[in-house]
Amino acid sequence: MRLASYNVENLFDRAKAMNQQDWSAGKPILEKFAALNALLGELTYTAEMKQKMVVLMNELGLRKSDTGPFVILRRNRGKLLTRPQDGSDIRIIADGRADWVGSLELRSAPVDEVAMLLTAQVMIDLQADILAVVEAESRPALQAFNNEILPARNGKPFEHVMVIDGNDERGIDVGLMTARAFPIDTIRSHVDDKDRSGALIFSRDCPEFAIPLKSGETLHILVNHLKSKGFGTQSSSDARRKAQAERVKAIYQQRSKEGEALIAIMGDFNDTPDSTTLAPLLKDTDLQDIFTHPAFDNGGYPGTWGSCTANNKIDYILLSPALWKKVKQGGVFRKGMWPGVRPAKWETYPELKKPVNAGSDHAAVWVELDL
Repeated sequence: MRLASYNVENLFDRAKAMNQQDWSAGKPILEKFAALNALLGELTYTAEMKQKMVVLMNELGLRKSDTGPFVILRRNRGKLLTRPQDGSDIRIIADGRADWVGSLELRSAPVDEVAMLLTAQVMIDLQADILAVVEAESRPALQAFNNEILPARNGKPFEHVMVIDGNDERGIDVGLMTARAFPIDTIRSHVDDKDRSGALIFSRDCPEFAIPLKSGETLHILVNHLKSKGFGTQSSSDARRKAQAERVKAIYQQRSKEGEALIAIMGDFNDTPDSTTLAPLLKDTDLQDIFTHPAFDNGGYPGTWGSCTANNKIDYILLSPALWKKVKQGGVFRKGMWPGVRPAKWETYPELKKPVNAGSDHAAVWVELDL
């Protein structure tokens, strides 16, 4: 059996703020979107909050229209604001969230066609029986990609496709694709898990998938996309990522106590193996990172994202002791990634002519198990 994990960075559509050649250019937009969304969600709007809303709306291009270059303000019912005819600033007339019905949404744009096809090619060439997918828009999108785009590249679609909508408003969720021989039996979501203060723990979700094996055993897979370093302060991002790692650790230990031996935790953890934020998983459990196995080939580079340096090692397959014993080989697949400056760091697909054509900024990670 071959397991793999791949951050596809969306399949068909991606938030316009994220769909730029210079990723950092979208960061301020996403931060302002999050700040405005948080203010709009408050039960009561104070004068200070209204003033902040107006500033953020202007900065997001909403001064003259509900449609900005990167966001859309949908006002279905009730009254949120007025735009004076004389061109002066927006006025927030609602006194709280109950006064209006609507939402603030990120505008999307199509993913580069070559990038979409190369994402499919990576999925095909991985030859995975079970593929953990990170940053898929939705189950319908992943199913359409599976049924239409993989065959367009002469690939065989996966038999089973599952994505559970998570907590991220940008439409970047985690899911699982499996071959016919490995049906998904049960699914358990942790989308509503909260910390002691009542805040949601997971940025997306931490779904558990149970896959029955012919041996009579059950393989348990947890897929995750932990908090990124890109948005908010470093201290707040690190604190949330560590809290997520702590919760994944607790879930893993609970399943182990229940007698489950074959457990894999996969996905984009957004931090390095030596980080304190991932210590709950990497140092405080018996889980082991496939990168450290003697039979694993990193392809000459220690990382999985961007330039693939050690500081960019953020994608993982963690295995329980029982699975660790069954490892035959493993590796990193980078052919769909932009190879950096010349000379190219690694072999790529011929169609990959410029960064926007890359299937993803992430490499795929895989492991072959004797199951």
